[in-house]
Amino acid sequence: MEQPIYKNPRIEVVDALRGFAVMAILLVHNLEHFIFPVYPTNSPEWLNVLDQGIFNGVFTLFAGKAYAIFALLFGFTFYVQSNNQKKQGKDFGYRFLWRLVLLVGFATLNAAFFPAGDVLQLFVVVGLVLFFTRNWSDKAIIITSVIFLLQPVEWYHYIASLVNRTHQLPDLKIDEMYSEVAEYTKAGNFWDFILGNISLGQKASLLWAINAGRFFQTAGLFLLGFYIGRKQFFVSSENNFLFWVRTLIISAIAFAPLYTLKELIMTNGAIVRQTVGTVFDMWQKLAFTFVLVSSFILLYQNSKFSKAVGNLRFYGKMSLTNYITQSIIGAIIYFPLGLYLSPYCGYTISLFIGFFIFLMQMQFCKWWLIRHKQGPLEYIWHKWTWIGTKHKS
Repeated sequence: MEQPIYKNPRIEVVDALRGFAVMAILLVHNLEHFIFPVYPTNSPEWLNVLDQGIFNGVFTLFAGKAYAIFALLFGFTFYVQSNNQKKQGKDFGYRFLWRLVLLVGFATLNAAFFPAGDVLQLFVVVGLVLFFTRNWSDKAIIITSVIFLLQPVEWYHYIASLVNRTHQLPDLKIDEMYSEVAEYTKAGNFWDFILGNISLGQKASLLWAINAGRFFQTAGLFLLGFYIGRKQFFVSSENNFLFWVRTLIISAIAFAPLYTLKELIMTNGAIVRQTVGTVFDMWQKLAFTFVLVSSFILLYQNSKFSKAVGNLRFYGKMSLTNYITQSIIGAIIYFPLGLYLSPYCGYTISLFIGFFIFLMQMQFCKWWLIRHKQGPLEYIWHKWTWIGTKHKS
């Protein structure tokens, strides 16, 4: 009966920001045809130009940034749950490990329909860093976050290549794996598709994340979200408003030179592109991620903006349900085992399809949350997280 005293009030802007991130992920995945690169081959020139503009615009705005926001908020959610339990004199750590075990199931469900593109399995593996650092000081958390975000492994390989000219990065055979995934996806056999995705596809996805710098970036973002929760930076206040203004200014100033340096580095040899190029690519995306986050939070203080994007709160509250059902819907629309519309959908049409899926999901979220406190998958995750206990986070 006393539990409401312990619970932190839900921060509205966080739900809306999470909804924004999941929407942006959906749009990027639609343009990618959920990592099934089959597109029209005989479109008129004007449509090709429009398609390229759509692709450049959406990927510049959201690719590598929407997932980063999602990761940041994963760390923040850990803080909320951990803090609620701490107020009751309990350690959330081991319950969180069980929660990650449950997330393996959701990751497997998502991966079954998303060839080599699932991010939830990455969250499971990297989420262990939150368990091990949960009782660290704020200073230790932020220092460790920065170390991860600096991409130490990439710098190691670059320095090693300077010392030893024959040094090469490990060949993880990612291209070969993606080629095999593409083959069984094109074949259209349902069970080969499902079984391939949850085995080879998951392996390819994890190895790609390591190769692309996302493994360490995700760890850094988890800890950064945890730190932001501890410092209450998402809570509306005058000091926090100024904090996000400063964050916006610094991020915006940093983005341009980081992006320019990344482009220059990518003109160098393979080892430089794969190491330092990866670092600067991660850094410029991180800078733009915080341009998006800080802009969204600052704009949300305006009543007109918050009202205009208010429905994103419903979408964000059901982020797990929406993320996984996006993959299922995408497989039905684009893949040979479904409607196989990929050969007929360029980037422009795919973007419209993405918006349509988003609007349909949004309406479902509003309908569902009027009748239930949580989304269907959120309810299962919550219920099973706290199985065997009376007090729930």
